[in-house]
Amino acid sequence: MNQPSFSSRRILRPVSPWFIGFSLLCALLVNLMPLGRAFWLPDWLALVLCFWCVREPLRVGMGTAFALGIVMDTGYGSLMGQHALAYVLLAYAATTFSRRILWFGPLRQSLHVLPMLVGAQTVMLLVRMVADAEFPGLIYFAGALIATLLWYPVGILLMLPQYRPEEKDENRPI
Repeated sequence: MNQPSFSSRRILRPVSPWFIGFSLLCALLVNLMPLGRAFWLPDWLALVLCFWCVREPLRVGMGTAFALGIVMDTGYGSLMGQHALAYVLLAYAATTFSRRILWFGPLRQSLHVLPMLVGAQTVMLLVRMVADAEFPGLIYFAGALIATLLWYPVGILLMLPQYRPEEKDENRPI
């Protein structure tokens, strides 16, 4: 029996809309867990939202980002619209640059994602500072740097269901 070549394994099944929703819900729930406001915790929802906006720009976009941002604002008890604005701008940037980002390997993809995640955190910080909050220092952006480092492992995890074959056929190598 011939083993399929590496190039034939890279053919992906279409992503299920249910899986996209499930992954966004899981990221939302992880963000809303009472872990405290540690500076090193990445914004999981922003990371997963950016991933799906890059991979599936026709299914996940600014409307999804706005709705999830409002839920985050409500869950955190923060200024209403703070996360919504940041996530909408993140989704816009991710869908705009999605074709460009997908041409690159994982390292260069993460280098493209870094300014988008830092930009989303900057928008949230500016909204807070307009509402008379103090500047937390540059350590505030550590979560975006950690999220950028997690881009590749999270991407592999989110792509796993697409690598499954629909049905096993011994006569078909793909």
